[in-house]
Amino acid sequence: MLKSKTFVKKTRSGGVLKIVREHYLRDDIWCGSEVCKECKDEAPVLQEHACIESDLCSYPHYLIPDTNVLLHQVCGFSLFSVGDLKSTFIEREQGESANDRNDRAIRVAAKWYTDHLAKKTNGGSLKVVLLTDDRANKEKAEQDGLIVYRCEEYIKSLIGNPELMDRLALQPDDQNEITGSKLLFPEHLPLSRIQSGIKNGMFLQGTFHANRDNYLEGKVFINREGEEINEVLLQGLQNLNRAVHQDVVAVELFPKERWVAPSSVVLQDDSPNDEDADEDETENNLKGVPSDSSVLKPTGRVVGVIKRNWRPFCGMLSQSMIKEATRHLFTPADRRIPRIRIETRQAANLVGQRIMVAIDGWPKNSRYPNGHFVKNLGSAGDKETETEVLLLEHDVPHQPFSQAVLSFLPQMPWSITEEDLKVRADLRHLCVCSVDPPGCTDIDDTLHCRELENGNLEVGVHIADVSHFIRPGNALDQEAASRGTTVYLCGKRIDMVPELLSSNLCSLRSNVERLAFSCIWEMNHNAEIIKAHFTKSIINSKASLTYAEAQMRIDDTTMNDDITKSLRGLNRLAKILKSRRIAKGALTLSSPEVRFHIDSETHDPIDMQSKELKETNSMVEEFMLLANISVAQKIYDEFSECALLRKHPSPPPSNYDILIKAAKSRDLNILTDSAKALADSLNNATVENFPYFNTLLRILATRCMMQAVYFCSGMDSDFHHYGLASPIYTHFTSPIRRYADIIVHRLLAVAINADSTYPDLMDKHKQTALCNNLNYRHKMAQYAQRASVAFHTQLFFKNKGIINEEGFILFVRKNAIIILIPKFGLEGAVFFDHKDRPSPRLSFDSEGPTLKVEEHTFRMFDKVKVTISLDASNIQHQRIRMALVEPVVCFCFLDCSRTSTWVSEMILTGRSQLQLFLYINF
Repeated sequence: MLKSKTFVKKTRSGGVLKIVREHYLRDDIWCGSEVCKECKDEAPVLQEHACIESDLCSYPHYLIPDTNVLLHQVCGFSLFSVGDLKSTFIEREQGESANDRNDRAIRVAAKWYTDHLAKKTNGGSLKVVLLTDDRANKEKAEQDGLIVYRCEEYIKSLIGNPELMDRLALQPDDQNEITGSKLLFPEHLPLSRIQSGIKNGMFLQGTFHANRDNYLEGKVFINREGEEINEVLLQGLQNLNRAVHQDVVAVELFPKERWVAPSSVVLQDDSPNDEDADEDETENNLKGVPSDSSVLKPTGRVVGVIKRNWRPFCGMLSQSMIKEATRHLFTPADRRIPRIRIETRQAANLVGQRIMVAIDGWPKNSRYPNGHFVKNLGSAGDKETETEVLLLEHDVPHQPFSQAVLSFLPQMPWSITEEDLKVRADLRHLCVCSVDPPGCTDIDDTLHCRELENGNLEVGVHIADVSHFIRPGNALDQEAASRGTTVYLCGKRIDMVPELLSSNLCSLRSNVERLAFSCIWEMNHNAEIIKAHFTKSIINSKASLTYAEAQMRIDDTTMNDDITKSLRGLNRLAKILKSRRIAKGALTLSSPEVRFHIDSETHDPIDMQSKELKETNSMVEEFMLLANISVAQKIYDEFSECALLRKHPSPPPSNYDILIKAAKSRDLNILTDSAKALADSLNNATVENFPYFNTLLRILATRCMMQAVYFCSGMDSDFHHYGLASPIYTHFTSPIRRYADIIVHRLLAVAINADSTYPDLMDKHKQTALCNNLNYRHKMAQYAQRASVAFHTQLFFKNKGIINEEGFILFVRKNAIIILIPKFGLEGAVFFDHKDRPSPRLSFDSEGPTLKVEEHTFRMFDKVKVTISLDASNIQHQRIRMALVEPVVCFCFLDCSRTSTWVSEMILTGRSQLQLFLYINF
């Protein structure tokens, strides 16, 4: 049966377009029940004996949730196409709202199911129950003779599953019942007023980013291009107005006289009780900012939320101090997320557990949002649990590959075919080798260098041909595109592609034949490229080396085999390439990285040290950069509108403020007009008798940089890579672990007539959508890796007691100093103010920046000595505690009430985190 609907639409040019939509109604859509023998369903999903113990429904029954119950409460369900079955299709009546029409459609479907199953069971006991929280819908369903209950009413009736009550999302009426009557936040404006305000320039739309170090502060990054202001500072709970990290919000900009500077204070919402925090006193910490207009930022307030970015959050339950209480606070693992109030009857069982909680709403009369319990993840501190938490928190897809994905893997045993030999360059005779970190099994790249008869050099970079195994559009390709990147954690790898490819068929292991995509240059001895060509190839790696093994070969003058000669040639050319890049303005930055030595039995870290980079690290890097640049130019020349490239935007001048101040404090001048000026300034920035100073400066410069991103060439005009000082760049060299490289391989293959194209590859809009996902996945992978390092750092220090180490002040805050420990690549804060004990006099100067504590002034890059230990007092947020040893900061405090016993205990046990207290007791 065919139904049609005709309507007219006004076009942008002012014309009128007639649109006809056809809707085919069918009578062959099956009910999906095992009870029904009439419907020809080969795989019914609804069981015949659908029994669950209930005080309301003592009979077998199927549940039909309405739309709101489905959206807010249901995790799993079976689909039935109500709108396509002739018997259940309904037209929207005149004057009927879309919501009312949908409710009526669900009632019609419930009625059809009830009658349909009654016929098949001869009026038997199998019933259909409608769940709705809409009062009008429930009344109409009862009038139609349907069995209908509210969702909470039905869940309460379940005898064997009382814990399900904890998982019910709160309805707006329920949320108002459990919050106070005092108005704590301004009312959010209705969406219609927000949209008109954005249109006329009264409001700005952007994405809210909470401050990890200060819960009373955040920024809104303005999404619209062409706006003069690209970010707005928010300070104070009233101005944050219930925005949660990553929400899309509307903000009202304050007049310039109300603009303030970002706070330098570190504040965390750790008050023990629900509403007891003295917010007025706390928010005073944000005041007293500099009046210098150069540091003032556009400031405003949230007037409404356009789109919530709520998801289930991982964290821990803070049990109420009230006995038998069912309302408790949940503290998320991510400090950017506010605490959430939930109702649960199993609080005693959830203490010490990592759990997931979802937000249901945030009324204007509640200090915290309301939510509900979702899932128990396991014991806090357990390695498997903590790994699961960090993967969930950073949205890393880590489920096992589905059978649909695995079905597209090649059949084993696999081997290179005669057809492969016909269409590929046979390079098995070349002396290629790989150089990677220890234990690497997903080997993407190999290299070779040999002298040609004409006296020039042939240099090759050979990359795993992953695109041969992953064909466009199939389930394997879609999964790899969704994951975007392999995620490397400490002792664990979350693969982008199944292990058969990542560690076997695509991995360029030694002494096995593998398919590759080769970039080969002819160079002179001054590393100048004479010509380049690209080809699909077959290789046989002669050695899989670590960086240390390759370095040993280069340095050992007694070794002169073909592999070693190739490595020496590559190393010599790499040094020339690097010096040429640096001369053009490429930046050499620094970032502290650590390496863990893991116990083979317990898998706990037993040693921790900064990574040591060798010449061979730089050697491999130089040729990977050269291959990426060469391929970028080739694919752009061939496909100027749809080349997938990577750019690194130049930072805005304000990003360099802290770097310039830090250098100025040591009487040095840093120029930031260009990457070349910055590179030269960093190269010349040295302090006598302070060899680590330049490294500290480069670490700081790294923090000033923007994030490099993927983009489609047809959607952007700025291709420049700031850090590499290259006019064009892409990623070609790691297709096992980066999906961007697979796309680049496909583009290059089409460019050299080695493969055919497909529509999505040439669609710049789809390429842009893909790039957005890849940028997101890449960023989340970085954050997950850092979180894994932080957790393993805590494990390392767990049984180490207190360790004394030297460090350097990396940042100075209003109430703390941030210290870097080079030996461990570790950063930590030393705080100078406390809520629960006396604090010294503090004086912060943002110009230095300096922090004067009593009579001692701390500056950036000052050398200090600290004790390092694990602070496990808060199991949710265990952290590395640093206590200042040198310089010693003393202050005097008159205390008439405390005894000297408490003071002695603090000094003797090292519990004084920051300074030596001198008490005079009366």
